[in-house]
Order: sequence, then C-alpha cells, then structure tokens
Amino acid sequence: MALLTADKPRTTRTTEPGDGPGTQGRLRRRIQDNLLAYAFLAGGILCFALFSWYPLVRGVILSFQQVNFVTDPYWVGAENFEVLFDDPLFWTAWKNTVVFTGLALVLGYAAPLVLAILLNELRHFKAFFRIAVYLPVMLPPIVVVLLWKYFYDPGNGLFNAVLRGVGLPESQWTQGSGSAMISLVLVSTWANLGGATLMYLAALQGIPGELYEAAELDGASVWQRLRHVTLPQLRFIMLVLLLLQVIATMQVFIEPFQLTGTSNPDTITVMVLIYRYAFTVNQDFGLAAAMSVLLFVVLGVFSAIYLRLTREAQ
Repeated sequence: MALLTADKPRTTRTTEPGDGPGTQGRLRRRIQDNLLAYAFLAGGILCFALFSWYPLVRGVILSFQQVNFVTDPYWVGAENFEVLFDDPLFWTAWKNTVVFTGLALVLGYAAPLVLAILLNELRHFKAFFRIAVYLPVMLPPIVVVLLWKYFYDPGNGLFNAVLRGVGLPESQWTQGSGSAMISLVLVSTWANLGGATLMYLAALQGIPGELYEAAELDGASVWQRLRHVTLPQLRFIMLVLLLLQVIATMQVFIEPFQLTGTSNPDTITVMVLIYRYAFTVNQDFGLAAAMSVLLFVVLGVFSAIYLRLTREAQ
C-alpha cells in the first residue's frame, strides 16, 4: 500500500528592517553623519564652556573672594558688595550710566528712525546714502573714538577751529563738566547710527504698500500716514531696538575711557569703574567681579524682556 506523505509546511522568514546590505549601509552612514554632527556640536559647546560659561561662573565666585596681586585669594562672602555700596563712586557711576543711557536714547533712538524714513523716500542714490550711513559701523570703535578725540581737542581740534572761524567762543568739549557727557553721547550715536537705521529701513520696506494707498485714498496727509500707518507697523521693531540700545549703552566703556579717562567723576560709568577697581586704584579683582555681577543682573532683566518679546512675535 502506498504511503501518502503530506508535505511539510514551509516556514517563511520575515525580513527584519535592519537586514540586508543596503539597510546596513544606510544605518552605517546615518551613524557616521550623527557622529560628525556631534563632533561639531561638541566643539561649539567646548568653546562656549571655555570662553563664556567658565568666565561667567568664575566671575560670580570671584565676587565673593578677596583677589589682588598681593595676597592669595580667600573667601570674604558679601563683603565686596558692602564695600561697593559704601563707595560714593559706585552711585556716581550708576548715575552717569543712567544719564548716558537716557541721552543716548533721546539722540540715538529717534535719529535712526527719522533717517530711515528719509532714506526710504529717496528715489535716487539710495545705495550711496545707505553705504554712507553704515560706514561708521564698519570702523573699529577705537578708530572712531580717536577720530572724535581729534575733533574735540580743545587746542587745535576741528570743532573749535570751526567755532573760531564763525566767531563763536570755543568749548572744552570732553573736558568741561557740562559738555563732557553729551560729547560722549554724540560719539556713541554717530558710531552706532547706521546699524539701527538699516534695521528700520528693512522694516519700512516690509510694510505693505496697500496700506499707504488706502490712506491716500482716504485723504490722509503725510503726518497722518506716518502716525497711523508707519509707526504702528514699526511698533515691534522699535521696542526691540529700544531694549537692545539700553543693553548696549549701559555697557559703554571705550568712549569715556579714551576721551575722559578713569578719574573724571562727570563721565565715569559702570564699566569704567570696573576697570578702575581691577587695574588702577584698588587692583582688587573681587571688587570688580562684584560690580560685574550687579551689572549682569540688571542687564539680565532687560535681556529676559527682550527674549520674551521676540518669542511672542514668532
């Protein structure tokens, strides 16, 4: 009798996603690409750690220590901050910094906006005037300050030569108690005018032309178009530039340091006082670090406001 043999069922092997030479090659390339990306990321993190985060942490630690060229560093707690609050120059420096910031906002906040509106209305030579406005920004800050130092020279300076030429009395400029601060503000405003002007100009060119056409059809004058169309459309960029200018002007250093020195009580600012604490009179890095921490806290508040505004606008 013939035996009937049933065929054994064949087992099928399912292919896993990682099987096959093609899939393995793609996986290998993906790992290599990720390793390369992580290598670049590690380099960036290392640079930030060495040149940003470590000095920041080290500065906070120094603010609670006595550090100078004579003795070894030792812990003093909050003594550095107490010495700061008892120093009359501490309050003078903060007052001068606030005054400088206020004057810089009066001159350097409105001037770029007005200049950007004028450049936006030009029909010819736009590129030339934009380069002319932005040229001071491309100059190194020390070059700008030295140039204006020649202008302000009370003997043979350009400004006094012009005053003599028109029969007006000469001025001491940076040497006079009443004119020193405004002279520093003029230098800072001229040096930083171009950057803010181009930002405003870019924002102006982003305003839809239909808004101006509708305003003209309604019979709006130039001032009314500026008030009801231009300024509302620039509200966000104006607020952002305001905060950025406050943060920048409160760190002013080169202008007072080069033009009036570290001992002039009329123009000494927070940054100049930090330099004075660390390298001239006191030679106390702990005291300078404590002053830097206080400035960091104040600027951190404005930076947090700036980040909050930019995040809400996204």
